Amino acid sequence: MKWYKNLYIGESIAHKKNRVKWKIIHNAGQLDVYVVALASNHDNLLDLIPAWELMQKHYPKKHIFIVGLAGNYEEATELAAQIVCEAYAATGSFKVREYIKRKKQDREETLCTSSL
Repeated sequence: MKWYKNLYIGESIAHKKNRVKWKIIHNAGQLDVYVVALASNHDNLLDLIPAWELMQKHYPKKHIFIVGLAGNYEEATELAAQIVCEAYAATGSFKVREYIKRKKQDREETLCTSSL
């Protein structure tokens, strides 16, 4: 599992973001939490995955890139819509994967130049 540095967080879990993230990483139970990840299928935009599903031993977690955390399914869909709308506003297309990766690169470049 890889985590996006500028993680999108739902309002209901904003105050406990680090604890929720820790529990997901360590396979602790999270019944109502959902992760928003870049789609495993390149034809889709995003995947909404219940955190409890990630606890399964054989779940293919290795290639998941998590971009958001939400306290319930409705909040996860709202976060996904927010991400898609941001991508469209910034690029004029629905290429969410490229938008997130470009934001990640821009942030890394900004950090490198500011530390010089």
